[in-house]
Formats: sequence, structure tokens, C-alpha cells
Amino acid sequence: MTEHAHSGHSHAHGHTHGVSPDADRRWLRAALILLTAYMAIEVVIGVLAQSLALISDAAHMLTDAVSIVLALVAMRLAAKPARGGYTYGLKRAEILSAQANGITLLVLSVWLAYEAVQRLISPPEVTGGLVVITALSGVVINLICTWFLSKANRSSLNIEGAYQHILTDLFGFIATAISGLIVLTTGFQRADAIASLVVVALMLKAGTGLVRESGRIFMEAAPAGIDPDALGDHLVAADQVVEVHDLHIWQITSGQPALSAHILVAPGGDCHKVRRNLHELLRTDYGITHATLQVDHLGEQDDDELLTLSPGPRPEQPSGSHCDDSHGPVHRPGPHRH
Repeated sequence: MTEHAHSGHSHAHGHTHGVSPDADRRWLRAALILLTAYMAIEVVIGVLAQSLALISDAAHMLTDAVSIVLALVAMRLAAKPARGGYTYGLKRAEILSAQANGITLLVLSVWLAYEAVQRLISPPEVTGGLVVITALSGVVINLICTWFLSKANRSSLNIEGAYQHILTDLFGFIATAISGLIVLTTGFQRADAIASLVVVALMLKAGTGLVRESGRIFMEAAPAGIDPDALGDHLVAADQVVEVHDLHIWQITSGQPALSAHILVAPGGDCHKVRRNLHELLRTDYGITHATLQVDHLGEQDDDELLTLSPGPRPEQPSGSHCDDSHGPVHRPGPHRH
């Protein structure tokens, strides 16, 4: 190709990838110690009081502790530098952790729902006073742990997973305290099972959200809030740009969007200037700092590839050529189909 028709393969460096592990680990460890100690106490009291609500809270607390351990391990793995076959490093270990947290919540909610229905049919005697005292102390513990994790960087889906675990546990303790009070004052034993079902609903909501968001990242979907079609139209509206194709937007890990695209510039246009302008547009308007743009002049030939622009269908391309499959919509100035 000529000196102007080139592959503008540029990365913006100096940007932050992921979260700040040192600050966040301190808050996670503090929450883990507090949760583990209280969980052991709650299991004993739940068995003595014959309260499924307390036992389900303790089981959920166990998943809280596991979620924090997973988060800590994932953060350590994600901090390792990229090397060998892992050219992005192990940053998606955080997304694996978030997905594991979501699946754990879903599996546990199924088990607790089954147990709660059994107790609705045949409710055991529940010691209401013991349940109220334990649940209220659990509310305090979870409020402290929720505050700990709120201080960490929740833009990480990994930390958000641990946070959602503890937040649903907090709501669960509140429901358990109310059920214990109802049992204590009215003798309505089924209140305990109903409280468990409330916890189940919260766990299903949090688990579904985590699985969905982590799944989007694994499936290379565009980040939430970024419309690839609108972004492509924005790029092709830039000065001297006549076509954008092979546009891909994905997330390497939470909070780290990436983009690649093939840009065609008008004959005689300044490819270098166009590339710089588009990088700045992506950074300021979309927060995308990790972008790879291949910039070529329209109509210039590279081996067996001829890039052309016409209002009608594209001419036949040689088998295996770049434009044989544009891998998505083609963006051109003016109204067009996506």
C-alpha cells in the first residue's frame, strides 16, 4: 500500500484496567472475617430454634463468604501481567467469579424454596424470641459488611457479585426478624417459611442479574449503554470517513470496554489525522480507550483486495478476501440499513 494507505493499528496506553486491588482487598477481608464468625454462631442458634429462616440465612451467609473468597482470588489472578497465550492476562477471572456467585445464588434459592414449601405444608415449632434476637444481630452484622463492600470499587462485576450476596442477606435477615416477631406475638408458625420464600425471591433476582451480566461479557456483547449501530453512525459522520465496517465492541472485563473497526477514508484524506480524531471521539464520548482502528484509503488495492464504495450492491469479491464477510453492519454517510 502507499504511505497513506496503511493499517492504523494504535492502542491508547496509560489507561486503567480493572479495579484497584490493594484498596479493595482490605474491605473484602474485613467483611469475610465478620461474616465467617457470625455464620458459625447462627447455624447453632438456627438448629436450636428449629428455624429454617435462620438456617437459610446462615446458608446464604456461607455463600457470602465463598463469594468474597472467590472475589479475592479473582482479583489476585486479574492483577497478574499478560503473558504467553493469555494476551489480556487473567482479567476475566473476575467475571468467572461473578458468574459463579450468580449460579450459587440460583442453586441455593431452589433448595431453600423446596424446604420452605415443605414447611408451609407442615410447619415445625419455631422459637420466635431466639429468631428475633439472632436476626436483629444479623441485620447489624450485614449492615457493617454492606458498608465495607460499598467502599470497594463496585464497577467491578466481581465485587458487585459479592456485594449483591451480602445485600440480599441483609434483606433476608430483616424478613427473618419480622417472621420471628410474628411467631412470637401470634403463634403463626408458617411466617418462618414465608420469610424464607422472601429470601428466595431476593436471591433469584440477584443471581439472575449476575449470570446475565457475566454472560454478556463472555458472549462478547457490547457494554450496556453503548449502541453499536449508533456508535458506527457517529464514527462514519466524522470528517473524511466514508465507510465503517468490521466494527466490534466488547468488554475484556467489567469497566474495560474495547473496540476494533475497519475505517475507509476518502481518497487523498489524511489517515493519520482521521485515526487520531476517532480515538479521541471514542475516548471522550464513549469512554473507550482500548481501540484498534485499521484505516485505509477508499479504492486502494492490497494484494487481491479492492475496497470500493457504491450506492448499489457490492461487486463480487475473491473468495477469502477481507470484504467477503464484513462481520456485521456496514456504516456509510446518510440513511442506511443496519
